[in-house]
Amino acid sequence: MARVNPEFAGAVKESKAFNASACMNCGVCSAVCHMGIELLPRKLFRYVLLGIEEKVLANVETIYSCLLCKMCEVNCPASVHIAENVRFLRHYINKKVYQL
Repeated sequence: MARVNPEFAGAVKESKAFNASACMNCGVCSAVCHMGIELLPRKLFRYVLLGIEEKVLANVETIYSCLLCKMCEVNCPASVHIAENVRFLRHYINKKVYQL
């Protein structure tokens, strides 16, 4: 069972750099991804919005596999800023996991 981390959820809300609440889970992002990354951003962004940090940290390799090409972002019908959200997650991981 996944546990909600209130500190993680709070950090996401305070940042204003992460915004995926408009995501409709339509799957266009996964369909157009050149890397074939099925997890990003649909499930991953849900984990973030729900504050389930352990699921996010379990997908560090996937987060860093994203090319930030914005193909998903350009095709997103909800205009979610996917690349910026991935950058936020990378920054968070660098501070939290790698303490950079």
